[in-house]
Amino acid sequence: MLRFIPNILTFGRLVLTVVFLIMILYSPPRYAHGELPFPDFLDIAFILFVIAGLTDVIDGAVARKLNVTSKFGRMVDPLADKVLVCGAFICFAIIGEPKLFNFGTGALAAIHWSVAGILTAREVYVTVLRHIAEARGVNFAATISGKVKMFVQSFAIGTVMIKMAHVQTAAWGYWFTAVTFAIMLAVTVISGLRATQRSGWKKIK
Repeated sequence: MLRFIPNILTFGRLVLTVVFLIMILYSPPRYAHGELPFPDFLDIAFILFVIAGLTDVIDGAVARKLNVTSKFGRMVDPLADKVLVCGAFICFAIIGEPKLFNFGTGALAAIHWSVAGILTAREVYVTVLRHIAEARGVNFAATISGKVKMFVQSFAIGTVMIKMAHVQTAAWGYWFTAVTFAIMLAVTVISGLRATQRSGWKKIK
């Protein structure tokens, strides 16, 4: 029974992710006239996000502790991460968040969808590499750069959630979010390039 705990945690993260994404999409109606915050609602969504992120840390640690790491875990665990991260930024783009400076609706839409597109393209690309490598017997487990990327992306999601709930129009909030997004995009692109250069990938060429 213990050997199933990591997979149960991964499945639980997927369930929490779906609930979290639904709450993001439902957040605009929770604003009176589109401006007044309902922090309790968004704070609950943020807590669910944090719990989902913690399960990502715990399931890997438990799998290693119980010595039950598997190909299934290496494939499904990253998938759960991708659904959480890419889904969050796609949902942010749909609802038009985060607001940045005095940018108009069109400019914000371009920024939001570009960010979501870059993140999704990176994840699809690396997923293809992982599937090909695993199909040919090459271990393509997560690396340090991938973990750093996940942390920065998660931090960016948390930043948007806190901004929406508590600092909607603060100037420092605009700058902090913009800088966080720039760092996240840089780390995302670099980690994607490093995935191409991995020795495990070169072995299957």
